[in-house]
Amino acid sequence: MDRVERPLSPHLQVHRLEITSGLSVLHRGTGLVLSAGLLLLAYWLMAAASGEAAYAEASTLLGSVWAKIFYTGWCFCFFYHLANGIRHLLWDMLIGLEPAQYRVSGWAVILFTVIVTAAYSLWVIF
Repeated sequence: MDRVERPLSPHLQVHRLEITSGLSVLHRGTGLVLSAGLLLLAYWLMAAASGEAAYAEASTLLGSVWAKIFYTGWCFCFFYHLANGIRHLLWDMLIGLEPAQYRVSGWAVILFTVIVTAAYSLWVIF
């Protein structure tokens, strides 16, 4: 009997990308970016504790246009992680588990994230 060569388990070539799987990957990625942002916060706090000269240098660096672009991305990650976390809490309470409901809630999370990030960035960061 000849052995049939096929994957041992379903893989990305077999299934199409659903909104839940895409948002799950994005949720993990935004968590990593949020952690990286905490390193920047720690740098700012250490500069503030190190004296006036170190704080002035950090303020110049952290007030640059590149830093503001990073803050906008970091805020996107924060608002997305927040909204998707609330979505997962609702799922834990068995709310919104039907396919139509989780698709709508997924798009609602994306829409909320984009709108709030844009508003916050224009109002606070720039």
